[in-house]
Amino acid sequence: MTRKERYSFFLDYFSEHMPIAVTELVYTNPYELLVAVILSAQCTDKRVNMVMPGVLRAFPEPSVMAIASSDEIFPYIKSISYPNNKAKSLNGMAKMLVNDFNSMVPSEIEQLIKLPGVGRKTANVIASVIFQQPAMAVDTHVFRVAARIGLTINAKTPLSAEKQLVKYLPEHIIHKAHHWLILHGRYVCVARKPKCEMCGAAYFCKFFGKKKI
Repeated sequence: MTRKERYSFFLDYFSEHMPIAVTELVYTNPYELLVAVILSAQCTDKRVNMVMPGVLRAFPEPSVMAIASSDEIFPYIKSISYPNNKAKSLNGMAKMLVNDFNSMVPSEIEQLIKLPGVGRKTANVIASVIFQQPAMAVDTHVFRVAARIGLTINAKTPLSAEKQLVKYLPEHIIHKAHHWLILHGRYVCVARKPKCEMCGAAYFCKFFGKKKI
């Protein structure tokens, strides 16, 4: 199977079987999603969604979070992984939003990555989910699933995987393909014991093809 064919099967399958693919993080505006994505680093979306209501009651907008100290933010996120570092990142992020961006979440990746706690993956999530830009956020799920299916070849880093996916996917579908890969990796193509026998995408999966040999 050629790479072009594999991408074609990938697009056909997920367009049919997962026509609606969105983030599982709960949010109502760009600021809320930005907070949630910062908290979600090395943490489950389920846990983030549990703490977000309390965070937003205390810090409903950037200006409120900006004047709080990281020590004041910490109690609301203490059940999240790395709460000390994330409390500092949230405080710094909010201050920069207020001081440099008029309390508005910027749409450009180059501006987003200037915010404390925002790396390339987080910036791509915001650009993709909020602004529908052709940005591919590569987390552990995307990195693993894309390699297993055969969408990426010999990608050693998330950036390398990102470049390959963006190159071969139609621009208008990139933001949705991001969620396809995440959700498939979260519930089917799991890390330790992928559920190949129940996977409808097995017929074009490079990993499954090798298992059968």
